[in-house]
Amino acid sequence: MRRSGVLLPITSIPSRYGIGGFSKECYEFVDFLEKAGQSLWQILPLGPTGYGDSPYQSFSTYAGNPYFIDLEELIEAGWITQEDCEGDLLTEEPAGTESMKDRYVDYGKIYETRFTVLRKAYANSGTEQDPAFRKFCEDNAYWLDDYGLYMAVKNAFGGKSFIEWDEDIRFRKPAALRQYREKYAEEIGFIRFQQYLFSKQWSALRAYTAKKGIQIIGDIPIYVAYDSADVWASPELFQLDEDLKPVGVAGCPPDVFSATGQLWGNPLYRWEYHKETGYDWWIRRIARCYELYDILRIDHFRGFDEYYFIPYGDPTAQFGHWEKGPGYDIFQVMKNKLGKMNVIAEDLGYLTPSVLRLVKKSGYPGMKVLLFAFDGGSDSAYLPHNYERNAVVYTGTHDNDTIEGWLKNAKRKTVSFTMRYLNVKRKRDIRQAMIRAALSSTADTAVIPIQDYLGLDNSARMNLPSTLGNNWKWRLLPGELTEELAEEMAGLAKLYDRK
Repeated sequence: MRRSGVLLPITSIPSRYGIGGFSKECYEFVDFLEKAGQSLWQILPLGPTGYGDSPYQSFSTYAGNPYFIDLEELIEAGWITQEDCEGDLLTEEPAGTESMKDRYVDYGKIYETRFTVLRKAYANSGTEQDPAFRKFCEDNAYWLDDYGLYMAVKNAFGGKSFIEWDEDIRFRKPAALRQYREKYAEEIGFIRFQQYLFSKQWSALRAYTAKKGIQIIGDIPIYVAYDSADVWASPELFQLDEDLKPVGVAGCPPDVFSATGQLWGNPLYRWEYHKETGYDWWIRRIARCYELYDILRIDHFRGFDEYYFIPYGDPTAQFGHWEKGPGYDIFQVMKNKLGKMNVIAEDLGYLTPSVLRLVKKSGYPGMKVLLFAFDGGSDSAYLPHNYERNAVVYTGTHDNDTIEGWLKNAKRKTVSFTMRYLNVKRKRDIRQAMIRAALSSTADTAVIPIQDYLGLDNSARMNLPSTLGNNWKWRLLPGELTEELAEEMAGLAKLYDRK
């Protein structure tokens, strides 16, 4: 089946409370997708974020971001009042009116106000006595117990990474674990409450999307953050020294985009240990993902073939080296234990023959990004005439310029080739032609960022890799998703036989 969808993070959904969440506006977006003839909604990772606000650097690979909890539902339950939420409220703007407050997330403000509101809701909820809450805690104890304690202790230490905690709890000594669980029992209960609300509201939203015939594409980073419950709870899974500091960290080597490479800083896996345990941690992780999503995009798929090892403490990624990953073995085990999985392999960047063989053997569709297509020649793998059916085509991703932003920065030679390839006479027609090229291609799946449908420039870009401070903030404004746009998108989907 030929399908099409839209890329839009939860954070970018309009709402009255400074950041997108599981509110009525989120359901309205699902309604918009249905009217627009789309069957896929791709989001970014849902985990709780810390410094830098990146969804790819989360405090847990299992937990959900409490910022997404719908406050209106808590008001309706009588746990909080509208006045309690005033610190989170945006100024009311007429539909379609752009406001800096509405357009970009203020993560600092949300961090300072949101937990106060949620804490009051917890105090008034009586959730501890709710059988559904207890069952949630029991069913998710395999990750929730460690996450709840980790966050409670982290808060007690002023937000510091676990490597800076007192030695007894840093090394998870049994007596310390008992002591801290007792000392911070109420805080742990609050953290569990947040995860319960997240799970309950996300499940309701996912059921609604399914009813509308829309599948959700989730996103899983290959690596976990060093400052996370995952590393603290299971240090044996990672390349750490006896002091729990990384031996090496993840990143990418220098290339035409960065002379010093990308230093991500995530701890690397002890793949031999994972193999010895039958990839048990990975099986649980992927199984959890399929509780949340219908289709899973695995970020940095190349890392399963070979991973880039950067010595811990190096200021850049220049002096790293490649080491062998688990290869197809991990996916064979996953298929044996989890059955057929709907996966998209993020296979962008420089691909060696062994990576290409791994993607092909897995059977997972790879990604084709049109913004990468026009700098090379006619043999570029990203040009539509070179696609195979088993592929997912994007105009761009969260890490790219928007089409309009790309056009402003592209070289004249590149723009000229693009116009000839797309058969357009005017530069201003490139965006629409590029969307049509994606939808008309032979790739089974096409996903377009909503910014490209709206014709927005790079002020709407989600992320500029290797930078901090201005990423992950862009949001839709109320009223931007019009009936006319839905009709236009539905017409294109029908024209190119996409559902």
